[in-house]
Amino acid sequence: MKRWIGYEHGVDLGGWLSQCDHTKERYENFIVESDIEKIASWGLDHVRVPIDYELVEDEAGNEDTSGYEYIDRAVNWCEKYGLNMVLDLHKTYGYSFDKGENEEGFFENEAYQERFIKLWERLAKKYDNIGERLAFELLNEVTDKSYCDTWNRVSNECIKRIRVIAPDVKILIGGYWNNSIEALKDLLPPYDENIIYNFHCYEPLIFTHQGAYWIDAMDTNFRIPITATYKEMDEMSKKYINIASICFDDLDPDGTLDVAYFEKYFAEAVRIAEERNVPLYCGEYGMINLATPEDTLKWYELISEAFNRFGIGRAAWNYKEMDFGFIDDHMKDVLDKVVKLL
Repeated sequence: MKRWIGYEHGVDLGGWLSQCDHTKERYENFIVESDIEKIASWGLDHVRVPIDYELVEDEAGNEDTSGYEYIDRAVNWCEKYGLNMVLDLHKTYGYSFDKGENEEGFFENEAYQERFIKLWERLAKKYDNIGERLAFELLNEVTDKSYCDTWNRVSNECIKRIRVIAPDVKILIGGYWNNSIEALKDLLPPYDENIIYNFHCYEPLIFTHQGAYWIDAMDTNFRIPITATYKEMDEMSKKYINIASICFDDLDPDGTLDVAYFEKYFAEAVRIAEERNVPLYCGEYGMINLATPEDTLKWYELISEAFNRFGIGRAAWNYKEMDFGFIDDHMKDVLDKVVKLL
């Protein structure tokens, strides 16, 4: 499978310029230069930097140039410490994967769609000179499958117009169901040789999101060990996340999580990527901070082995806080081992 060199081992900087209160204090202090230095010391090759439209636009869609200062900081710090960077638009006007953001109408409103494309045109003009050190991720986690056709049309037009400005920049695109593997087959064929197919992986979801307060049916006191059988994980998935996961089909119900599980899960994505000669990238994967550190380490060992076997680049969620933070207290006993697996 075609590999994306320079973007194989990374970490997300969620909560800095996205999913935040968008205050100057947050921008100035949540991530600082020493954080980028630390990430480089882990031996990683890139960071994924989510941003929300509020960083660079006002409510009416006018450009807010003050926000570029913080993207510039990330770019410059990455250059200083030898890291590449994915610039991810996590929220656009009228759409967020998080219903709590109260953004709606993007997939029905052509004016919102045009605003999205113009935002990317401005970003392309601003950062086209960075070269291979920077890539663009058009939009984080399209949710409903019903958006598929609209998203294909809008994303293709967006890529077309970015290409007028930045003909060679790498552009990441994912599909419905929150960048699911299942959606990759329904993406349009790559626009050109500089397209990256992007997916996210939090599997098994019942394990990586045990006790997650943002899942409606979840008991926040629920915990499940990595040694739970596939049958137990399947039953708990149906109970706490209302999902009968296809991930457990054809597996020994008495078996437990292993590398073969992830190889099976990745197989469809790898098939599509090889068929279309496009690199494959996992822009988010991670373990909630409610799991034991020992189980967290084991999960990273398993998924990382599968990533490495297929040559899939990735960025782990999340460097700091956001319920998944690597440098948070719960990870201190296993952090040195985990970062070697990212």
